[in-house]
Amino acid sequence: MKILYLNFDRGIPVLGDKGASVHVREFVRAAADLGHEILIACTRQGEGNAPPPAAIAEFPVDASPPAIEAQRRWLGIDAVSDGDGAGSDVDPILRRELARLAHDQSLAARVLASLAARDFRPDFIYERHALFSSAGAELAVRLECPRVLEVNAPLADEQKSYRGLVLEPLARRMESESFGTADAVVTVSERVAAYVRAVATPPTGKVHVVPNGVDLGRFAAAEAHRERIRGGLGWGPDACVLGFVGSFKPWHGTDVLFDVYEGLAATHPEVRLLGVGDGPELADLRARAAASPAGAGAALVGRIPHADIPAWTAAIDVVVAPYHAAGNFYFSPLKVVEALACGRPVVAPRLGQLGDLVEHGKTGLLYEPGDAADCRRAIARLIDDPAGRLAMGHAARASVAGRGWDQVVRTVTQSALGTGIRVAA
Repeated sequence: MKILYLNFDRGIPVLGDKGASVHVREFVRAAADLGHEILIACTRQGEGNAPPPAAIAEFPVDASPPAIEAQRRWLGIDAVSDGDGAGSDVDPILRRELARLAHDQSLAARVLASLAARDFRPDFIYERHALFSSAGAELAVRLECPRVLEVNAPLADEQKSYRGLVLEPLARRMESESFGTADAVVTVSERVAAYVRAVATPPTGKVHVVPNGVDLGRFAAAEAHRERIRGGLGWGPDACVLGFVGSFKPWHGTDVLFDVYEGLAATHPEVRLLGVGDGPELADLRARAAASPAGAGAALVGRIPHADIPAWTAAIDVVVAPYHAAGNFYFSPLKVVEALACGRPVVAPRLGQLGDLVEHGKTGLLYEPGDAADCRRAIARLIDDPAGRLAMGHAARASVAGRGWDQVVRTVTQSALGTGIRVAA
């Protein structure tokens, strides 16, 4: 089939390092391996990783003052001061939202022109949900093809909580209409599915829960690189390495992980800490490590291309996903699935889908959310039991068998089949 993949979230560059960027590339790669032809229409192509086997058409956001001012006037929105005393200036958050809205209004026509130039007629649209986005629904109507919408988070809630949301009523209306007009919705967790069902306009029952996949072969083969990575860090075979792989963001709990590591280092001289990834919390964590007596045993290596993530994960003995306690934990952490596929036990709080991914006592250990002492006890148990760690690692790898990205694509195409598409076997 021909699939038009829409990724209009400018915070998710196709070739970037974020888990969301990895999700886009891995899905597309698996779809291509299954014989589908894919065209990615995106807001940002980005850089840093190899492109997937697909054509990529980039449609950048025009955030110029004239574009933003025209959108503000069209919506009849009064200018909001950005706090520097210039009353005619637009607040940075509102500016960002107006740029997104202006971008959305022009997207359908731009994408259609690109499709015509490429002579690409999609069998269906697969769209990654983005805020202030209606172009996917318009494209589905104008192309007369079904639209499957992938929803990974309650974006309006997330935006309001972490980044600010000025045009909240409009954002929520556009989100609910995007959900309700999709021919099928794919979500990464049951909590996200419940959110979609609660707010979709009109209400929809065509919601499928499809958790993240993983490249099973690549992570299973990573063990061959374990000693090379550890040797490069100066760590011998007797070291027990705790590891975090992901984005260093406030809700990921890396500050708590460092607290736990410091306490364990005082009683377990063999323990080491490996942090892989980038983000706003990394600089503070590096400063803490530099000032800590345990800092010599910590390596916070920063950004690593995703192609190398399996090797770095294999260098870890215990993967920790130390998320902060949250009442509505809707994540489906890609890095947890990857750690399991690498054959590593995972220590995580009992939150949302983490309790489904990690089977306590078999593929890892779960601790009470927000309880650093309980987290420390769980990790210490694994440090003190090398044989148990190994057995859990074997069980971890077995637990994700059948969760390859190819299976995700097959499930998605089956959801598309329900819209009336004739899907090749």
